[in-house]
This record gives sequence, C-alpha cells and structure tokens, in this order.
Amino acid sequence: TGKKLTAPAKTPSYTSVFADSLIDLAAADRSVVAITAAMPGGTGVDKFGKRFPKRTFDVGIAEQHAVTFAAGLAVEGIKPFCAIYSTFLQRAYDQLIHDVAIQKLPVRFILDRAGLVGNDGPTHHGSFDLAYIGCIPGIALCAPSDEVELRNMMRTIYEVDDKPTALRYPRGSALGLDVLNDLFEYGLDEYPARGKALPLGKGRVVRSAREDVSSRVAILSLGTRLAESVLAARAIEGAHADVGVTVADARWMKPLDTALVARLAEEHDVLITVEEGSIGGFGDHVLHYLSLGGFLDEGTLKARPMVLPDKYIEAGSMGEQYEEAGLSQRFIEATALRLLGKPVSMGSSSLADEEPTIA
Repeated sequence: TGKKLTAPAKTPSYTSVFADSLIDLAAADRSVVAITAAMPGGTGVDKFGKRFPKRTFDVGIAEQHAVTFAAGLAVEGIKPFCAIYSTFLQRAYDQLIHDVAIQKLPVRFILDRAGLVGNDGPTHHGSFDLAYIGCIPGIALCAPSDEVELRNMMRTIYEVDDKPTALRYPRGSALGLDVLNDLFEYGLDEYPARGKALPLGKGRVVRSAREDVSSRVAILSLGTRLAESVLAARAIEGAHADVGVTVADARWMKPLDTALVARLAEEHDVLITVEEGSIGGFGDHVLHYLSLGGFLDEGTLKARPMVLPDKYIEAGSMGEQYEEAGLSQRFIEATALRLLGKPVSMGSSSLADEEPTIA
C-alpha cells in the first residue's frame, strides 16, 4: 500500500516525557542540571540522574533550599530545571518570589502532579499553582495539552534566559498517538524525536466552528482538559445542527494570548474557559482581560470559567475525581448548552441540580 509499517507506540507517562526531554537537552548542553526535593522517582529526575549523576541534585525534603539553590546556579549561568510536585512548591513560595522572580533569574520550574492526582488525595492535588504563581510578576507559566506539547514546551523554557518559567503537567499516562491524531489531527506515525520551541504567550486553535450556524461557542482550555473539550465540541455539533463550536488551546497563562482571547470573544456568543486548577487561576486572568477590554459591556458575550470546586476532593481515580469536579466532557458540553438556552441532560439529574464549580 506504500504506507509505513510501524509497531504500536506505547503511551508514555507525562513524567517520562519530561525526563526524556531533559536528557535530550542536557546531552547537547553541559549547563543543564536537574534539582529535586526528595522526589527523584516521582518527578523522573532519577532517570536523568542515571545519565548525568554529576548534574543531578536531590536536596532532600527542603523545597525552600531547592529553589534558592536553583537561583544561585542561575546567577552563575547554569540552566537549572527545578522539578517539584505542584503541591510541595507551596512550601517554597517566599523563595520563589524573593530569590527568583524579583531577581528575574531563569530558573525553570517543573510542576509535576498538576491538577487532580488520583489516589494520593487532597495532600497531593496540584490545585493551586495557577493561582499562586499566576499573580507573580515576570514569570512565564505554561501547561501542555498533551505529550507532544510537553516536549515542545520543554524546549521553549530551555531557551528562555531572561525570566523564570513554570511548566505544569498532570500525573499519569499521556494520550497516545491514536488519540492525538483523532482529536488534534497531528498525522503522526511516531512521536517526534525532539521538541521544537513555541512562541512565548501564543495559543492555538485546534478545532474551528462550522460555518452557517446561528450560535457559536468557544472553549478555551489550558492543560490536558483540551481532549475533553474537543469531545464536548463534537457532541454538541453532532446533536445541534444550528451550533458551531471552536476549541482553542491557550498553552500559556502568562503571558496570556490576549489576541486569541479577543478573537474568540468577538467571533462567538459563548466563551468557556476550562482548567485543572482552583478559582483565581487561568479563567480569572481571562475574565479580567475581558472586563478591562470592555468585551462584557454590551451583554452580547456569555463567559463562564470552569475550575476545580471549592472543596478538597478525596482519593479515587483521576477520572472519578474530574467527574466529581465537574470538568469532564459531559459537564463542558452541558455548560455550553445551558448558556445557549438549550435543554441539558445529565443522566439522572439536570445541570441545574449540580453544584457550581466555585462556591
């Protein structure tokens, strides 16, 4: 048939994609080092350490020291990747601001376990990093939607040398080639060997609304809820011939792609943001921009943020937790339909009976 025959690719974990990407970068640049705080296995730094033991630093359960140590290395021209679980970086917030951000040092923060984490439960959920990092001036903050984007973002933050950066991604397996090709039309036979740098603060449209419809919805996702957003868009268009749904991947919370947000606001009747984080994060930044820009003044745009609920979500599978949080496909779909004034079916209950995703 002329088609290339390849063995099915095993779906990697996000952690392993980070580790492999860091090894690739370090192989070409002796100034790349990895720092972790007693979590080498959980963060994938152990894999890096086997290849580059002299460039690997485990400081123990001392996140504050990890951050200040990374700052000191950055001052001397070293390229530190500081890999700490999202929930544990909270311990080093003072150092993040005073020792790194104010100094504008190019420390690269790697936040594993962003969002809900499954059976480790409330102590390990990475619920708050978008809120607590997003308010710090001068830091670039990104979240990949899939494993290919993670590789690209690793290359991107490696090349940023004038400010701190933070890259957040979830626990568990990535999407796999079949899903990537189906949902995002990547057309890949195998994973790219290397990541490519992305433009700072620029998102992308992964699915455009169909033409000749009476109502248009835009879903703007940050992180790995993008796949659920595309599935929701397909379901809406499949059930409602008069509705078109655009899905965009923000990629960056800071700097925010304001041109993309403005375009979505101007060309759609409904704008929904989706993120794997608490109130005060990505959706709030988008709404702040929309408000200051006057996009909400005429009352023609309906905007809604979808975030983690204002409660601690107990242990369970990640799928169960995102259902409880109201951030699965069916909740995204239902939110859009409700804003369009269309009937919503949520199985045994209606969306009106569900708790909102913020208090």
